[in-house]
Amino acid sequence: MNEPAGSEALRALTENHRAFLSFLEHRVGDRATAEDILQDAFVRGMERLGQLREGESAVAWFYRLLRNAVSDYYRRRASSNRRLEAFAAELVGATEAPPEIANEVCACVGRLAAALKPEYAAALKRVEVDGIAVKEFAAEAGISETNAGVRVFRAREALRREVERSCRTCATHGCLDCTCGSAAGDWTPKGSEPAS
Repeated sequence: MNEPAGSEALRALTENHRAFLSFLEHRVGDRATAEDILQDAFVRGMERLGQLREGESAVAWFYRLLRNAVSDYYRRRASSNRRLEAFAAELVGATEAPPEIANEVCACVGRLAAALKPEYAAALKRVEVDGIAVKEFAAEAGISETNAGVRVFRAREALRREVERSCRTCATHGCLDCTCGSAAGDWTPKGSEPAS
C-alpha cells in the first residue's frame, strides 16, 4: 500500500530536521533563534504542504521556505533596531523630564528602581533622578549614546513592569496622590538589598 504524498513529504522534512536547523543557525548565528524560526517554518510548512507540486522535492521546497523566513527575520530585526535607535536619538537630546512625568513619581518608585539590574538602576538614577542628559550618562558609563538611550528605555520598561506588579491599579491610572508609601516599604524583592 502506497503512502499519501503528504505523508512522504512530512517524513522527508522530519528526517532533515538537523540539516534545516544547521542551515538556519549558520545564517542567524544563534541556535535558539534558529530553533524558533524552524518551529514557525514547520507550522507554516504543514499548512502549505498542499502547495507542493507533484514530483517536487519537499526538502528543496522547505529550504525555499526557510530562506524566506530568514529574510523576514532580518527585516523585522532591522525595523526593531531602527525604532530603538530613533528612540535613543530622541533621548540624547532630552535634558530634563517633562513636568507631567515629574509630578507622577510615586514615593515607592525609588525603592522599586533600586531592585532592578544594577545597570538599569544606575541609568535611571543618573538620567531621571539626577537629571543629566543621556549623552552625558553615555560618557560616564563608557558606552555609545545609542546604547545609553536603549539602556534607559529598557530600564524604564523594567521599572514600569515592577510598578504595575507592585502598585497594580494605582500604576495604571498614575500615582498622582500616592498613599502606598507604607505598603511599599514592606516590599522587599528576594535577593535584593535595601537602597542606601
